Amino acid sequence: MARKSNFTRDEWARIVANSMVASMAITAADPSGLWGLLKESMSGGWALLDVKQDTGANLLAKAVADDLTHAEVRTTAREAMQARFKGAQLSDLRGRAISELRAVSSLLDSKAPEEAAGFKRWLQTVAQRAAEAGNEGGILGFGGVAVSDAERATLVEIMTALGESHQG
Repeated sequence: MARKSNFTRDEWARIVANSMVASMAITAADPSGLWGLLKESMSGGWALLDVKQDTGANLLAKAVADDLTHAEVRTTAREAMQARFKGAQLSDLRGRAISELRAVSSLLDSKAPEEAAGFKRWLQTVAQRAAEAGNEGGILGFGGVAVSDAERATLVEIMTALGESHQG
C-alpha cells in the first residue's frame, strides 16, 4: 500500500496541490466572476472535508486531506503551485493545469499503483464539484447553467489527463 513516504517532498507537494489544480482547471475554463470563483474554490475545501470523514475513502486522498491541516504542508503545496504556474496568463492556466494533472497521474501510476485509480477518481470528483458549484452565464447568481460547455469539455480533458475513460 502506498503512503506519503513513497514520494519525495517535492512529489508529495505536487500530489497535495492537485486537488487545487483540478479546481483551478475548471475555474480557468469558464471564469464566472467573484461569486462563482468563491463557490468553486470552496467546493475543493468541502471535498477535502468529505474525504477526511469518509471511512472508505482512498487512502492517498485521506492523507492529502489530513496533511493539509498542517501549515507547513499547505505552504509547500502553495509554493509548488506557484512554481508550476508562475507567469501563466488566464488563457494558459487551464492547459497548464491539465498538463500538471497528467504529470501527477503518471507519478501516481509509477509510485502508487494500488492507490492511483481511487485517487484519480477523487480528483475527478473535486473537479466535478467545482464545475457544479457556480452557475455560468446568469446575472448575480440567478439563471445560467450549472455546468457550462467549457467546463464540461474541461472535465473530459481532466478525465483523459488522469487516464480515465469518459462517456460523452
